[in-house]
Amino acid sequence: MHIVFFGDQHLDSLGGAQVSMRLQREFLERAGHIVTVVAPKMHGSRHSSGSHGGAYIDLPSMPITTDREYAMSWPGRGSDRFLDKAMTHRPAVDLVHVQADFWGAFIGHRYAQRHGIPVVHTMHNRVDVGIAAVTPLHGPVLAALNIWRRIAMRGIGVPVPGTDGWAFLRGLAAGASAVTAPSTHFARRLEQHGVFPHVDVIWNGIDDDLRAQTLNAGPADRTPGRPRFVWLGRMSPEKRLLPFLEAFIASGIDADLEIIGGGAQRSAAEKIVRGRGGIRFAGRLTYPQTLARIAAADALVQTSIGFETQGMTPFEAATLGTPSVICDPDIAAELGGGLWAVPDAEESASGRDLEAQRTAALAETLRQAASDIAAGTAPAPLPEVAEAFRQSSRTAAMVEVYRRVRADS
Repeated sequence: MHIVFFGDQHLDSLGGAQVSMRLQREFLERAGHIVTVVAPKMHGSRHSSGSHGGAYIDLPSMPITTDREYAMSWPGRGSDRFLDKAMTHRPAVDLVHVQADFWGAFIGHRYAQRHGIPVVHTMHNRVDVGIAAVTPLHGPVLAALNIWRRIAMRGIGVPVPGTDGWAFLRGLAAGASAVTAPSTHFARRLEQHGVFPHVDVIWNGIDDDLRAQTLNAGPADRTPGRPRFVWLGRMSPEKRLLPFLEAFIASGIDADLEIIGGGAQRSAAEKIVRGRGGIRFAGRLTYPQTLARIAAADALVQTSIGFETQGMTPFEAATLGTPSVICDPDIAAELGGGLWAVPDAEESASGRDLEAQRTAALAETLRQAASDIAAGTAPAPLPEVAEAFRQSSRTAAMVEVYRRVRADS
């Protein structure tokens, strides 16, 4: 099969969806399929080290962040013409796989409609929660996004009214033959909100070979020393790095902490911990380097709540044998074990009281984790998670969805 991926961001940029799509492409090609990746041209430095082999079509774009990490391509006749011309030199397309939530989704669905190609749409993003985390004007922003969606996707599927985040996702799914989600909890939410009748659950995965190399390169037993925690991700409000650092300091634990990643909140994060020992900012690392740091840690800390549609890092940690401190109860339930679950705040709490309760609960859980690590009684991740998280198994599951969609088209 020739599958065309559509993303909101270039796969060489930083982000969990980009890591997942790079792995999907590699393992689909290993299985004998052809993959073309369509995404906005990148303006900043690139973070992947793999060979593209001519698989990428970089759409005309404009940078949308000050560090030029992320860009957008305008969905319209100009991008349509550019894409159609670029695709004339490639094999006939069997299936479009949209893995985007904004301009990449619009462009992908427009391409599929023009050429009569079935679409599989993977939902990576809780749009409502993500936008609410970065702007107090999330209501008007979502209303504007729905207007944009209706204009850009006019004539694709059944018209979908509404102004909230679920209406936006329902509109994206209107042109799809199948919808997948990277976790059970997100799939069920999509179904409950009428986004799609049945959503296939297919986890994002970890590179089988790299996992084996990482485990083989590490020591058989824990390296002596203080408990070692690692946090990684995009440094933006929805990831809750700043409240985590406040909780880490409040916990008073004698432990080391490594923070991996970058983003707009880095300077604020460094200010919170300035003058305190044992906390290191590693910056942006390659995927193999990141996995090695996770494997070397005693515990990974996952701090976002309600935002992640899967939360890849705890799954990566579990498959490498590293337990996690988990703030999000949905992610804790998905993992099933091998973790310290942070109690959620009281339902009646809101505003500052809510954040204060969450910070206090995280600080107490960090104390328990540090104590268990020091005592040698840390929980062990479930072996079945490691098996189910291998990218080869995830690719095989996705290919079955592809075949089903093609058979029904």
